[in-house]
Amino acid sequence: MSDAKPPLLEHATRDLARFGAQLQFEQLPVEVVERIKSSVLDSLGCCLFGATLPWTKKVAELADLEGAKPVASMMGMGRRTSASLAALVNGTAGHAFELDDIHKESILHAGTLTTPVGLALAEEAGHGSGRDLVTAMVAGYEISTRIGNGATMELFFQGFHPQGTTGAFATGATAARMMKLDAVRFQHTLGVAGSLGSGLMAAQEGAMVKRFHCGHAAQVGIYAAKLAAKDFTGIPDIVEAPYGGFVSSHSSKPNAARLTEGLGTRWEVLNVGYKPHASVTSIHSALDTLKELMGEEKVSAEDIAAVEIGLSPMTYVHCAWEYKAQGVTAAQMNLFYGMAVIAIDGAAFTEQYQDSRLKDPRILAFIAKQKAYVDPEIEAMGKDFRHACRVKLTTRTGKMLERLALHRRGSPEKPLKPAEIVEKFHAVVAPCMTRPDAQRIVDLVARLETLEHLGPLIEATAAPVRS
Repeated sequence: MSDAKPPLLEHATRDLARFGAQLQFEQLPVEVVERIKSSVLDSLGCCLFGATLPWTKKVAELADLEGAKPVASMMGMGRRTSASLAALVNGTAGHAFELDDIHKESILHAGTLTTPVGLALAEEAGHGSGRDLVTAMVAGYEISTRIGNGATMELFFQGFHPQGTTGAFATGATAARMMKLDAVRFQHTLGVAGSLGSGLMAAQEGAMVKRFHCGHAAQVGIYAAKLAAKDFTGIPDIVEAPYGGFVSSHSSKPNAARLTEGLGTRWEVLNVGYKPHASVTSIHSALDTLKELMGEEKVSAEDIAAVEIGLSPMTYVHCAWEYKAQGVTAAQMNLFYGMAVIAIDGAAFTEQYQDSRLKDPRILAFIAKQKAYVDPEIEAMGKDFRHACRVKLTTRTGKMLERLALHRRGSPEKPLKPAEIVEKFHAVVAPCMTRPDAQRIVDLVARLETLEHLGPLIEATAAPVRS
């Protein structure tokens, strides 16, 4: 069966592996290094806050029961386990509250995949510099996002969760580069990791397991690299194989050219953005547009009679389903809940996504005022505008307001300033850390590329946080 059709793009896996194995810090543009540092800080904030949440605690308890050799820290917990189990716990924590960075085209949150893997392996080895971490993470970002780009949004439309599926390439590549594997072993790392990636999008409607997909991918990446180091073989053409390959199995409409296009010269890292809201990225432009219109017209939630939201087909399918109080995950993935808390609280952050709010009568009443539809104009714009929205607001006095927003705040097209990313970090960890302890992490990440040893950063993030 494998030979019945030509490969999607000959030697794609080999070429990606060679790139990752040969990548050196000195090759990285300054702006790439700075973007990775922003992602490290953003991801650490997600992991530390995520360590306080019940779903992460359940995974950590499972890791404790394994009784593994304690060589790597579970962030924010003050205890250690194996590198693979630490990555499992920390990856779950990182994706535990929908706050992690996002690469729009591949639909991947690479920071909370690569940061836990890089730090766990550095701690286990007892060495590793800031430059090593940055280089390994760039390898993880560049390889995984290109594979996601090649699979296209069809991967999502077929029901797969990119964080758990494509995410295994991010973690495998990061692990292989941290371990300094040669190109052949790097290729087998990808061949093992990609075949073990998993995750289904039905998890978004109320299941804790969505968070676990990220942790599982992180664990798989470490296993894959350690096996490849022992000459355990993976699927050598896993990316491009026409039958049973990753892209061909997950996408009926692949874009093979995107797999290696611009590799080493055009940096996908620079297409990563950050989240100002604790919810699925696809609805952020709608949240901000509603808040802007309400602020400009000085209207309250009670003053609004109806809200219509025009969306891309992707966002409509992903987020515009009937809201039911099925849990925090479902609320964070739901357009109507997010719009309601923006209207009522003016925010959609950690406090708005607590169990105590999920059945709030005021929120449910505002949800009833909303409807969503696929906007033909936005649909015609294509995948680059899948986060665009059109918000139509009607007040109780009959006044109608309408605005089209093409990009969300925090995207590469409309970026957060570095200072805003730092303030987001402080806001995320404020419930569980003192400001001085948080600032120590900020200061260490700010000079990450100058750290000869990652020990101080690992120590700062390993200390127990408040539950």
